Amino acid sequence: MSPVAVQLQRAAVLHGPKDLRLEERPFWPPQYNHAQVAVQSTGLCGSDLHYYLEGRNGDFALQAPLVLGHESAGVITAVGQGVKNLALGQRVAIEAGIMCKECNYCQAGRYNLCKGMRFASSAKTFPHLDGTLQDRMNHPAHVIHPLPDNCSFEQAALAEPLSVLIHAARRANLASGQRVLVFGVGAIGILACALANVYGASRVVAIDINRARLDFAKSHGFASQTYCLPMVEKAKTTEEQLRRAKDNVSTALSKFNEPEGFDVVFECTGAEPCIQMSIHAAVTGGKVMLVGMGSRNVMLPLSAAALREVDIQGTFRYANTYPEALKLLGSGKLRNIEKLITHRVPLEDTARAFELLARGKDENGNMVIKIVIGPSS
Repeated sequence: MSPVAVQLQRAAVLHGPKDLRLEERPFWPPQYNHAQVAVQSTGLCGSDLHYYLEGRNGDFALQAPLVLGHESAGVITAVGQGVKNLALGQRVAIEAGIMCKECNYCQAGRYNLCKGMRFASSAKTFPHLDGTLQDRMNHPAHVIHPLPDNCSFEQAALAEPLSVLIHAARRANLASGQRVLVFGVGAIGILACALANVYGASRVVAIDINRARLDFAKSHGFASQTYCLPMVEKAKTTEEQLRRAKDNVSTALSKFNEPEGFDVVFECTGAEPCIQMSIHAAVTGGKVMLVGMGSRNVMLPLSAAALREVDIQGTFRYANTYPEALKLLGSGKLRNIEKLITHRVPLEDTARAFELLARGKDENGNMVIKIVIGPSS
């Protein structure tokens, strides 16, 4: 008897810091209630970059080779037994988290907090669950979402980061007519601006230290006004840092002609000074949404929040957001959102893509915001 021919596919596999290898691996038919997706687009994000540069993301370090990538869309190429909602050739987005469906959090619809969550491309759980930087992947059918006809694969790859903001906006009860300030205009911050506009914010402004990114946000209509923070030496004491945060944001608020502050502040940097500023930037009775992941321990001006009833809310990933995200992305309401994708790279050049993302500029000096990895050429 001749052995069964094993089908091979390519995957970009991280073995350690800056040790990314393009490997050939076997791929298998999908098991019960799973489907196989030929990946067409994967957006690279900040957590991917941390893994690439450092071999870890915060507390989660690589314990074995790992395929990164979790912002993805593709085409169904096979379905396992039991799958009713998907068909061959269907265009889909992949939701990377696999929840247990049984714990209290899952039962309450807050599956992003599921203790048994396994997330493709995260080293939090072991054995690690490979991500989407591969030609094909098998994934549970209940977290694979059909695309609207007018939503492209590249747009669908933005559904994952957009979901982060939809979840944050829901927690903030973001409503029409509110004034919104966004700290940080990387991909997440720009999506925050775009979503606030769609939700009917009366005003959306942004703060960053990067003039080019602020100009991008303003010129494409994501923010109506911007403020570039001055680059200064690090404060020597906590007291000086807190005082400086209050003074800097006071200057920004006067530039925006909003001395009392904004109704909702999306903090998308994770940087301690910006988190401190965000509390002073919120109006009395306003909300600060902590979206950015960065500083692990932060000194906060808590009395400034408590005495003005400023709510400081954490937000982690998302739950039940993909249908809304995909509908929005296909609707055309997120004006200029495709401009976020500044670079497109085939799977075999993934290492170069990470180097581009780390530099923030390409060989021609063009700004790098979001890189999308396409299929093997």
